Order: sequence, then structure tokens, then C-alpha cells
Amino acid sequence: MNSAALETYLAGVDAAAAALVRALDEAVRKAHPDFDVAVKYKMLMYALRGGWRWVWAIGETKKTICLRFLYGVLLDDPLGVLRAGSSVLKTWDFAFDDVVDPAVVGAYVSGPSLGIQTTRPTPATCSRRATPLPRPGDVPTAET
Repeated sequence: MNSAALETYLAGVDAAAAALVRALDEAVRKAHPDFDVAVKYKMLMYALRGGWRWVWAIGETKKTICLRFLYGVLLDDPLGVLRAGSSVLKTWDFAFDDVVDPAVVGAYVSGPSLGIQTTRPTPATCSRRATPLPRPGDVPTAET
């Protein structure tokens, strides 16, 4: 899955990281092919529904490629890979030679942060959740 945004981003990335960036981009787009993708703030950013309030981003440091989740505090983290960045941001760091498991990355980007595109988190939602948020396709119950 190539795009102009991906190719533009790759032009400024360390050549050693290019394969990893391509693999992460492919995993994210496979999970959600309807994402809008653009290079903003020197990162490859993904947004839903053309609103350009980004939800995920791929960025580079000198030693890692970072998969950033704007509202990562709302995600379950069964692998314990997310590190805190701000009050709501979480980041998954990949070494340049890491192998991307598309199913695992897809599960993380398919998490509750999808529903956050139209609402900002509140202090109550930013604390560690006792129960997971509903996933896309979940059937509502009387409790929800």
C-alpha cells in the first residue's frame, strides 16, 4: 500500500528504518483502509473522516520508530508496550530492526481510540479504566 504521504515521509527517514515504517503503515492501513493519511509535524499521521484531528501517527527518533496513539490512555495494553507521553498520549517504540506483527498492531489501532475522534477525553476517561470501552461492532446492551 503506497501513498504519496508515505513516500514523502520516507524521503526524510533514516534508510535503516524505511522497512519498519512501511510495515507499520501497512498494518495500520490494513486495519483501517479508510484512514486519511498526511505528513504533518514531521510525522506520518492518520485521521478518520477527514476531520484532521489525528488519532495515530508514526514518528522517528534517532534509534526508534514510534507508533503514537493520541488517546492511548484509553487503550488496553496487554503486551505492556505503551509508554506515557502526555496526559493522554501513549507511544509504542520499535527498534529499526524489529519485526512488525500486523495482527497485533492492527488490534492496538482498532482499540477504543476509534470512538474518540469526535469527543475529547475528560479527566474521568483519562484515568485507567476499570472496564474496557466497547469495540467497533459490539452490540449495545441495556447497560451501555
